[in-house]
Amino acid sequence: MKFFLILFLGLSTPCLQAQTQTGKASFYADSFEGSPTASGEKYRASKFTAAHKTLPFGTVVKVTNLSNNESAEVTINDRGPFVEGRVIDLSKAAAEKLGLFNKGVVDVKIEVVDAGNGKGKTQPIVIDHVAVEEHEYYDFKISKVEPKGFGAQVGTYQELANLFHITDNLKKAYKKKAVVQVKVVNGVKYYSLVLGPFSSRAKAENFVRGLKKQFPDAFVFDYSRP
Repeated sequence: MKFFLILFLGLSTPCLQAQTQTGKASFYADSFEGSPTASGEKYRASKFTAAHKTLPFGTVVKVTNLSNNESAEVTINDRGPFVEGRVIDLSKAAAEKLGLFNKGVVDVKIEVVDAGNGKGKTQPIVIDHVAVEEHEYYDFKISKVEPKGFGAQVGTYQELANLFHITDNLKKAYKKKAVVQVKVVNGVKYYSLVLGPFSSRAKAENFVRGLKKQFPDAFVFDYSRP
């Protein structure tokens, strides 16, 4: 039996010690555009910037996605992420270059490229094993549905926070309804994000072609399929 949930989301506000560090990276939601960072600079999605808990503002680091070896250099201008296991929050431009946007959270390696001139507003502070909820708030309505026709499946996620984050960005970008298929595989619950619906396979295929650049694994989902 297949279960689908339909989400109506509204998003507001999310928020190394050593020369090399590994851990999980996430990225800023679109709603942060123009918001002030901890350094005083305004966040711009098009710039290669990042938030880190301890490195001085102005430090340039090379971030490498360990799953595809793509890398990008970013400048630290904000504080965070204050979530256990996460080591850096990336701007949208950096996340897209690393192939992170479709994944939500990935394992990365961080290397200091330029420590700056030492005149940053803050110096390194040891903040370790911090488990604080992200400052993200979602206003949503959920109802169980039985969709018909076809959809465009974007990806499958385990963390609901990643699902909400990406759903909000996609709904704004593509102006489509988001439906989530809940499924259990080997005892583990997964959430597949599907945009649509479309009355015909041809319409769904045309939409998926537009998704492929950003989401290469996107495909047409047939709701009538068992």
